[in-house]
Amino acid sequence: MWIGLIIIASLGDAVVVKMTNVVCESYNQSWIVVNLCRLKAVGRDKVVFNMNQNVLHPTNSVQVHANVLKKANGFKPWVISTKVDVCRYLRKKYNPFATMIHGLFGEFSNFNHTCPYVGPLIIKGFYLRPELVTLPWPTGEYMIAMKWFYYHRHQSDINITFVFREDLHSAK
Repeated sequence: MWIGLIIIASLGDAVVVKMTNVVCESYNQSWIVVNLCRLKAVGRDKVVFNMNQNVLHPTNSVQVHANVLKKANGFKPWVISTKVDVCRYLRKKYNPFATMIHGLFGEFSNFNHTCPYVGPLIIKGFYLRPELVTLPWPTGEYMIAMKWFYYHRHQSDINITFVFREDLHSAK
């Protein structure tokens, strides 16, 4: 893991990580309402993600099933597939993939306290920074597909598509 971080850090601007699409969907409008789910281009290789969802009822049971898919004639399952008990994780960080994802967007979000969750869940101005991506990724297009469960009922999905590109010729 440290070797991957050192390699990515040494490449500098040679690594581009750019979000290309985001889809947020609520399957139960009486439980969770999606007010905003949008990408906004702020530069050639910088795209920010803004999301605003409202959880209408207090919940002490939140699970996320996350899969990383790689595009190869359609999105296919890749290496990472995990299930995380979010309430337990926020009390004690026990899942390395969840720690990586939470480390990426944590400073842009109010999703940082233990359960119960109720009210707005906000991510504002989040952008992917290559230096924080601690796993070595092959060049390609990926999707992080997250299914959110409240009290073991599938309530919403958040799918984030991004491109990871290494241009070793421009590395200094």
